[in-house]
Amino acid sequence: MTLRDDGSPNLAEVDQPMPGARAALVLLLLINLMNYVDRQILSAVEEPIGKEFGVSSAATGWLATSFLLAYMVFSPVFGVMADRVSRWAIVGVGVVLWSLASGGSGAVRTFGLLIGMRLLIGIGEAAYGPVAPTIISDLYPVSMRGKVLAWFNAAIPVGSALGYVIGGLFPPTHWHWAFYVTVPPGLLLGILCFFKKDRPRGPASERPKLNAAHYLSLLKTPSYTINCIGMTAMTFALGGIAFFMPRYLGERGQTASWAKPLFGGLVCLAGLLATVAGGITGDRLRSRFPGSYFLVSGVSMLVGFPLFLAFLITPFPAAWFVLFAAVFCLFFNTGPSNTILANVTRPTIRASAFAFNIFVIHALGDAISPPVIGWVSARYNMTTGFAVVSVAMLVSGVVWMIGAKHLAADTAAAQVDDTERRGFEVINPH
Repeated sequence: MTLRDDGSPNLAEVDQPMPGARAALVLLLLINLMNYVDRQILSAVEEPIGKEFGVSSAATGWLATSFLLAYMVFSPVFGVMADRVSRWAIVGVGVVLWSLASGGSGAVRTFGLLIGMRLLIGIGEAAYGPVAPTIISDLYPVSMRGKVLAWFNAAIPVGSALGYVIGGLFPPTHWHWAFYVTVPPGLLLGILCFFKKDRPRGPASERPKLNAAHYLSLLKTPSYTINCIGMTAMTFALGGIAFFMPRYLGERGQTASWAKPLFGGLVCLAGLLATVAGGITGDRLRSRFPGSYFLVSGVSMLVGFPLFLAFLITPFPAAWFVLFAAVFCLFFNTGPSNTILANVTRPTIRASAFAFNIFVIHALGDAISPPVIGWVSARYNMTTGFAVVSVAMLVSGVVWMIGAKHLAADTAAAQVDDTERRGFEVINPH
């Protein structure tokens, strides 16, 4: 690292990834992959779980909700901790906990204990969810975050697809094994975290003690608040739909033995292409449109909404092609929306900012939508339930379009602190 004549860091060098950035990204990406494998395995085996325990679809919807309740409640707790102590240690403990609880999901023999395992998984993932993006954001400059966070979040569609596929590999009476197979890789990845060291986040004197004023400062940042609203609406729609999609495909006459793997492959391909393309597009348009990350997110949802409605009324096999296009549009926002969170928050409270976002989007999003779809489908049908919940896609698109005008100013305000921190890290690497 070289310095200017005045002793300040050379910004050309500061605007580069920090040492060890790629290795950290790969490890966190693999953990994120296992994160979503576990989530969607539950969706893939939801129907046989209901049959074994003798509960309705409305009751199995609470398996997703119980996980999300723990996830959203404990995320702020771990977010506060991550702004003070080693983030890698927090991630390691969380991954080990959720891996063991995932195995426990297959071992329990009562529905109540299964709810308990999902709560433990939510706690474990709460130690990872708000922390991992902040490690990546600290290792990469603003100019590269859209692309890098897109690669990180590409694990969402791939992991979700693998979850559907793994869940579909086992016969309904042996659904327990779908959870067992996730334990060894999860434990290995969790243990590797304990060998990683946190990089300094600036002088200790600059690390504030988190209080209500810091949360209030987040709410006073227009881009942050608007993005939370958009992500909440999107999560409300996609969370409930993803949970019940295997059951829905069965109701539309698609044989479970091949429909689940086919849907998993569709989500994997469309989601992976869209997530990476969305992050790259947001980065490339940033110089021309300061609100590019909002615009990319908003337009994709506005296009995805009618495509999803078309899927609900299109007969198979043509419906598969419509669903592919809808999934592509609905995943296009993943990288850009998370990049907004990273770019408009100060590094000293970034973990808390991600944690608060997680709490909001799940408390008002997919913690609610699975029971809603279950309730509507019990009175009408699953198609009606999907149609009702999908209106939130339109809401998210409109909200994100509104946020575009605020992004440049909010990013500039946060970037001053970020550049100073990165300069400190490069000069003081240990």
